[in-house]
Amino acid sequence: MTGRTARRAAEAVLIARHDVRTGRFERSLSGLTALGAMVTTAEIFFEHDSASFGNRWMWAPIALGPAAVIAGVAGVFSKRAAKTTLPLVSAVIVANGLQGVVLHARGIHQKPGGFKNFRYNMEMGPPLMAPLLVTVVGGMGLLAAVLRREK
Repeated sequence: MTGRTARRAAEAVLIARHDVRTGRFERSLSGLTALGAMVTTAEIFFEHDSASFGNRWMWAPIALGPAAVIAGVAGVFSKRAAKTTLPLVSAVIVANGLQGVVLHARGIHQKPGGFKNFRYNMEMGPPLMAPLLVTVVGGMGLLAAVLRREK
């Protein structure tokens, strides 16, 4: 790295730190929401595919993922989208993630031994904490909507 490149990188880090400290992180967090939605949707697809999409609700996070990507990218380029579309889509994703926790808990309960055999069923059944990952992505979108936009 040359001296000028290092100075530019250090300056960019200082600007980013200032933006975060002053609550000006809307565009960046919108983009991170889109990225998180892509990664999470891919992971959810493979996990639900391995379970043969045995419950029709398994398709819900797969359908919501692309909507989150679109809303997140739109939030990067449009303040209006970041304040309207992104929080709407994100709220639905949070609700779906919480629903997923309930459905996964029900799946653990339906395994032989149910909650009496919790440790085994937690490891072998549907991952109870996994839906919280998609909830975090939705939460990032909600947070992006209340932050101020970077300059």
